[in-house]
Amino acid sequence: MQKITEYLTSIDKLIGGSQWFVYLLLGTGIFYTLYLYFPQIRYFKYAIKIVRGKFDRAGDEGDTSHFQALTTALSGTVGTGNIAGVALALHLGGPPALFWMLVTALIGMTTKFVEVTLSHKYREKASDGSISGGPMYFMKKRLNITLPSGKIIKTGSFLAFVFAIATIFSSFGTGSLPQINSIANSLFQTFHLPHIITGAVLSLLLGFIIIGGIKRIAKVTQTLVPAMAVIYFIGAILVIAYNYQNIIPSIQAIAAGVFTGSAATGGFLGASMAFAFNRGVNRGLFSNEAGQGSAPIAHAAARAHEPVSEGLVALLEPFIDTVIICMLTGLTILASGVWKEKHETKFQMTDMEILAGNFNEHSNGPALAQHINGEKTLPLFNGEVLIEKGKGPKDITILHARSVAEEVVFKTHNNALFTGSIHIKNGKLSNPDHFIVQGKSLLHSAPLTTIAFSRSWLGNYGKYIVSIGLLLFAFSTAIAWSYYGGRAVTFLFGLKGVIWYKLVYIIGFFLASFTDTTIVWIVSGITVAFMAIPNLVGLLFLHREVKSEIAGFWNEYRKSFPNEKVPKR
Repeated sequence: MQKITEYLTSIDKLIGGSQWFVYLLLGTGIFYTLYLYFPQIRYFKYAIKIVRGKFDRAGDEGDTSHFQALTTALSGTVGTGNIAGVALALHLGGPPALFWMLVTALIGMTTKFVEVTLSHKYREKASDGSISGGPMYFMKKRLNITLPSGKIIKTGSFLAFVFAIATIFSSFGTGSLPQINSIANSLFQTFHLPHIITGAVLSLLLGFIIIGGIKRIAKVTQTLVPAMAVIYFIGAILVIAYNYQNIIPSIQAIAAGVFTGSAATGGFLGASMAFAFNRGVNRGLFSNEAGQGSAPIAHAAARAHEPVSEGLVALLEPFIDTVIICMLTGLTILASGVWKEKHETKFQMTDMEILAGNFNEHSNGPALAQHINGEKTLPLFNGEVLIEKGKGPKDITILHARSVAEEVVFKTHNNALFTGSIHIKNGKLSNPDHFIVQGKSLLHSAPLTTIAFSRSWLGNYGKYIVSIGLLLFAFSTAIAWSYYGGRAVTFLFGLKGVIWYKLVYIIGFFLASFTDTTIVWIVSGITVAFMAIPNLVGLLFLHREVKSEIAGFWNEYRKSFPNEKVPKR
């Protein structure tokens, strides 16, 4: 398992975790923001009017309403990224990571507007009469190259194939694995409900919903999304209000380290500006999925006669998902102070490392920070270590979750204190499955958010809001992504392959309920990148068509509402 994790991490660093991917993602959004004169600002009020049905016409073709398409797409984005992903970004990059998440969302509003517009324009009817769309359709139809000789090079067909395959894998890496994994971890921590029970019950419920297709999915999400947003919003506001004295310091912490990085504080050892930037953008994309090409698949099914009108509806998604919900989560974690505190937890072996020597934050803080940030490594322990009644020797230092672990205890699987010799190779336990290691360290992902929500007038009852919110958020994401993957299967293999895909999807959903969290997050990061790259390339190539389509929309809008002032371009 350790070797698999290391291999996947190396792939993630080369693609989704690399700087060039961040520049491609943000660069595309910045280009369109300037090219279209800041549509996320100028078109915002019209987006609200359209989602309320102002531009609808009788006979518009599609399977869902604007609102249903919006809630279905939001159910695909509002998930673990808003609860676990924000906590992970803070854990890795410190408070400034929230700033870069916010920037990613504001730029992503334009990106999502453009990708949905193109995908809606080139959607098709499947053999059963349902609407099928997504970036793979505009790639197939518009990105092939015709040479002067008349020969056609099918670059668009190739990109469409890559995107569709990536969508299928991403439906597991984004929509299935991390969602049920976070649900199961949260319910276990809050209610001590076994992971396998959570996986079994929710897998059956998931199967019932997704077999009904997009219309049943839309009916579920249009109720689920508003309900979960209200519950979560109230819980977050209570925590922030309870810790009101930390609101201004939290905002200052976000702003102070934007261009310098975060200094060490408490158990947090600090993070560089580059790391905060990369993780903030990466987690921002995972949260709102702008540029990934997933939301256009849901919006393609909306009833609309103008592609741009549906693009305007999609413009609201990153604002709701990241600007509102993610920032609420971030301020909750910062105001509560839990992000820099060590808490009792069971160690995940992939997050654990053993150093040769006795290190602590006070005497060796800068050296430890450089080590965990990959700038300058400290010596890893190799050899045998004697454990007596659960306690190890003092000449080693155990790191867990990017912090110096304290009060570490080794136990057997029957919960007895371990006594004996253990072998360590390159800072890792040679037989990690033989032990349970627990102690105090920093937390990340859903457990960190769960503790933050207990720091209000609700006390320990606050953690139930996270568990319920995570359950609703993450489960609705799994529902939406099953549809995205199914449309990709339809594109590649036709409708006959969808039922088999759904079966595998449900099985994978169940198995992920008891899979290592770290591996799940690494897989999700890789699949996001493989899906986004061909989509972003396609968007950049079709910039002139997008501008022309927008001009045509505003001409029609003026004719429909002659007394209403509309943007000139």
